[in-house]
Amino acid sequence: MVEPEADGTASTAVADADVRDQVPPERNGTGDALDAAPMPGRDDGVLVRVRTLLPEFTGALQRVAEQVLADPAAASRATIVELAERSGTSPATVTRFCRALGFDGYADLRLGIAAETGRARSAGWTVDIGREIQPGDPLERVLGQIMAADTRAMHDTASLLDLSEVERAAVAVAAAPRVNIFGASGSALVGEEMQFSLHRIGVPAWAWTDVHNGLASAALSRPGDVALGISHSGATGETIELLAEASSRGATTIALTSFRRSPLAELADIVLLTATQATTFRPDALSARHPQLVVLDLLYVAVAQRTHERSHAAFQRTAQAVHGHKAVKDGTASP
Repeated sequence: MVEPEADGTASTAVADADVRDQVPPERNGTGDALDAAPMPGRDDGVLVRVRTLLPEFTGALQRVAEQVLADPAAASRATIVELAERSGTSPATVTRFCRALGFDGYADLRLGIAAETGRARSAGWTVDIGREIQPGDPLERVLGQIMAADTRAMHDTASLLDLSEVERAAVAVAAAPRVNIFGASGSALVGEEMQFSLHRIGVPAWAWTDVHNGLASAALSRPGDVALGISHSGATGETIELLAEASSRGATTIALTSFRRSPLAELADIVLLTATQATTFRPDALSARHPQLVVLDLLYVAVAQRTHERSHAAFQRTAQAVHGHKAVKDGTASP
């Protein structure tokens, strides 16, 4: 049902039933509110923007965002009145939603969604994305949905990621006397993977999952050290506390998260963003793992590039050290 419109004599005003919907404004150095739209010049997709901003929306704006994400193809074909009806809002709310995403009007939003869903179809990413996996679904269908969701998440992450931030992070890690990595639950597993990779190329890195041990290590941080906090939501209290402690000691802080306005991102000197595509039995936090690993793999390779001689020598020594433990076939250790 479309929310009622109230006509005035000089102009037409649309009355929203939910007056609480808003996007928290970003602010400049003087404290003045800035437009909530993404930074100009970004080429991240429309749906990535919607998913990223979804936690910031409230009330009617949130309902519009959820409707767009639930069926992007239908949203690209709908008129502004139809989208308002489906989301239980008004055309005025849909217009505000468009502006929050950086569009001048609804026509631009529709074109953006249509272009994105068209690219997805041509690339073969759209198989069953958004469809609930049923208990009786054959594994072939489940595999197709998981592959489509992960492929889309990778492409979205690539468009969302600021490579200049990756560059800054790589320079900091390559020169760091010590790298502390913080994360909880699934993020802790991702952090341990990164610690292992850095360790193999001679970067002194530690992954902490226990808060007490992590705080002790963070408290010993010095300028030049790096602290990397990993959290899909960017709202994990323990990770925020650990990164804050390291920051207070002068360490360069890096946040790996899916939300640029999250507490973790706001605390960090460098922010690396990821995108997700949730499926049944794989909510956002689990779906974030593969994109997180891709971003950290990129960071790891960038660090190895900047420490090529040291990294190559470390690889040689570590490979030689474990060579004797490889499985032996025909009297020769396998490579």
